[in-house]
Amino acid sequence: MELLFEKSKPGRHLSLLPECDVPIYQIQDGLAREKELNLPELSENDISRHYTQLMKRTHGVNDGFYPLGSCTMKYNPKVNDEIANLEGFTDIHPLQPINTVQGCLRVIRLAEKYLCEITGMDSMSLQPAAGAHGEFSGLLLMKAYHEQRGDYQRNKIIVPDSAHGTNPASAAMVGYEVISIQSNEEGFVDLDKLREVVGEDTAGLMLTNPNTVGLFDKNILEITKIIHDCGGLNYYDGANLNAIMGMARPGDMGFDIIHTNLHKTFSTPHGGGGPGSGPVGCKAFLQKYLPGPIVVGEDELRLEESKDSIGRVKSFYGNFLVVVRALTYILTLGKEGIPKVSQYAVLNANYMMESLKDLYEMPYQGYCMHEFVMSLEGLKKETGVSAMDIAKGLLDYGMHPPTMYFPLIVHEALMIEPTETESKEAMDQAIQVFRELHQKAHEDGEALKHAPYHTPVRRLDEVTAARKPILKYCKCSN
Repeated sequence: MELLFEKSKPGRHLSLLPECDVPIYQIQDGLAREKELNLPELSENDISRHYTQLMKRTHGVNDGFYPLGSCTMKYNPKVNDEIANLEGFTDIHPLQPINTVQGCLRVIRLAEKYLCEITGMDSMSLQPAAGAHGEFSGLLLMKAYHEQRGDYQRNKIIVPDSAHGTNPASAAMVGYEVISIQSNEEGFVDLDKLREVVGEDTAGLMLTNPNTVGLFDKNILEITKIIHDCGGLNYYDGANLNAIMGMARPGDMGFDIIHTNLHKTFSTPHGGGGPGSGPVGCKAFLQKYLPGPIVVGEDELRLEESKDSIGRVKSFYGNFLVVVRALTYILTLGKEGIPKVSQYAVLNANYMMESLKDLYEMPYQGYCMHEFVMSLEGLKKETGVSAMDIAKGLLDYGMHPPTMYFPLIVHEALMIEPTETESKEAMDQAIQVFRELHQKAHEDGEALKHAPYHTPVRRLDEVTAARKPILKYCKCSN
């Protein structure tokens, strides 16, 4: 498929822009570029066909099964988009006078209220733009709390070895030293190892519950107590909130700070680099540190920022239209529908796990939550077919592969999250595909090592692409 630059023809263009209705600003001498931008010259027809071809090459939740573990790639109801496209939300400007955007402020206020109720927090800021951004913001709250108390020696964050990769990265960005603790054989936090590493230098713990292997830690109250007893704070990574929404609240488990992923749990668009939203919430004693400004007031809403706030973490008030979508989702489901999401997500994951465990190894026993991890280590030893090969084979069936080789504590891992929006029929079809690929691995494993066969692009050299990415187009002549 040609790039737009390769399709470009000198002099070809489209003139659909209206005439400029404001004074033209003359750029000062020395500030303007010396030569024209190198942009492709195309007709509207060329552009339309190009992006339509690209669209046909992509795969999303609207195209087929998308069981990407720990990412909750679930269907986004179109009513969310309809509400977010209302003129009262799209035709505003963040610098308008406060009295002219009272409706939008009420959306923010209401979203904060419901997110606090669902998570068990007392206050919430919608500024962070994504999950990792929410982590970073939450850790800044933790740091501000300790430093204002004079606890400068608290410079260590404890992170389980099953954590999301963004957890240690976020902690390091804030300036904390990361202490990794091993999981026990059951897949839970090892309490003895946790007790060994806590102390007066512990700033806090970062934890996902259910964890990355899809298990709800039965010792969660003891875990958070150990951290509190040593003077630390508990941070909840909300990436897996889809499994417990409406059923259990992180705030009731002993967590002090949380981020939520509106682009996972609350069905707003996900992937492609954005837009996302990772609101950060906290208990009342940390509220003054939240990113500001915060919506306050009753009849006449206004914006205020605490003098102890960590400050803005994003321009204006976050990705507002993503919040509108999430609030629409919450209001559509209501008090009765929110817990059903979690119940169906857990039911679907257990259904798929039970249907595959006779062929694929499940490293952790018992029921899972919203996702489960399979180990293909045994299959690779028997047939030479790896988790990567199975994942590539799925592409020929029109399925998006699950998360591969994560978490690192499971060798040859495939992590599957069917989400609550998939029907039994869709899951049965996916189960059949996994079973067929398992059979192919034993009958013709060599063929699977070269899959996929029916995609626009065959198997890529992913190592070279990661280590030597080509980030700039250059049309070179031989």
